[in-house]
Amino acid sequence: MPKTNLLGNKTPLSQPLDLLIVGGGPIGISCAIAAQEAGLNYVVLEKGCLTNSLYHYPLDMQFFSSSEKLELNQIPFNSTEAKPRRKEALEYYRRIVSHFELNIQLFEKVSEVKKIPKDKSKTVFEINSKKGSYLAKNLVIATGFFDIPALLNVPGESLEKVSHYFKEAHYYSGQKLAVIGASNSAVDAALACYRKGADVTLIVRGSEIGPRVKYWVRPDILNRIKEGSIQVHYNATITNISTSEISFSVDGKLNTIENDFVLALTGYRPNLKFLEHLGIELEGEAKLPVYKSESMETNVAGIYLAGVICGGLETHKWFIENSRQHADKIVRDILNKD
Repeated sequence: MPKTNLLGNKTPLSQPLDLLIVGGGPIGISCAIAAQEAGLNYVVLEKGCLTNSLYHYPLDMQFFSSSEKLELNQIPFNSTEAKPRRKEALEYYRRIVSHFELNIQLFEKVSEVKKIPKDKSKTVFEINSKKGSYLAKNLVIATGFFDIPALLNVPGESLEKVSHYFKEAHYYSGQKLAVIGASNSAVDAALACYRKGADVTLIVRGSEIGPRVKYWVRPDILNRIKEGSIQVHYNATITNISTSEISFSVDGKLNTIENDFVLALTGYRPNLKFLEHLGIELEGEAKLPVYKSESMETNVAGIYLAGVICGGLETHKWFIENSRQHADKIVRDILNKD
């Protein structure tokens, strides 16, 4: 098995791989470990840095899951607290990749996938990137969902003051900040920015703080709202964002408040267009991809799904802890075919 220097790429292979994995996050890494231990010839293509989505999480983000539920291949994940933080997760998964010497090509985005007929019953996939081309008998799509924000689609959303990602709170110190959303990312950002001196207004589409907010964080945000430290507007719909204000309606009444920055943390979407391009069927309003639960193979023979991408728009259903089993299912199915 060829080894990878994570600081650069090898020349793409001309012979068909047993497996090509798209996505170098924890579940893509899990698939790579399973493939390597089964003796399959594989490569992982990651469009950004290693565990790219985790890297772009807020700097001090704390996971909902405990460290043992984030472990891969039964290798212990030791963290300072029971629930690890972003920095610890980055180091853990980096060490996993280094330990297994996994064949991962970083900063190599897949640009096109073609099916090439091999014979009457089988096809080979041609996978192209800006750095070269690969041939593979099977594909795993493990691309997560953090790259495409759910847009508000209102005037002013493209202003420089508006961001769909939160990195750290210091930047907003002393500013009038509107945080849009009611789930973990919005609540974490609102609390962090309040504690760094921002004047925070939380704007929520529903009638309450989201029910899936981390149980140890929920009392904190409710108490800050109750005491008036963080302002909140429920049942609110954003109507306009300008350079100095933000407007929203509540029960038909228009409200406009002064505003310096907006964090529109309204969720993210998987790249469903990529799945459709591959021929994978999507069902219902949630755009659930069609796949076999026992093997993770989609309606397109030889293409498998792993991780949160399996949930379509229902991005809250799959996590690292309940997706780790996908790797073994996929590799077992590939071996059974051979």
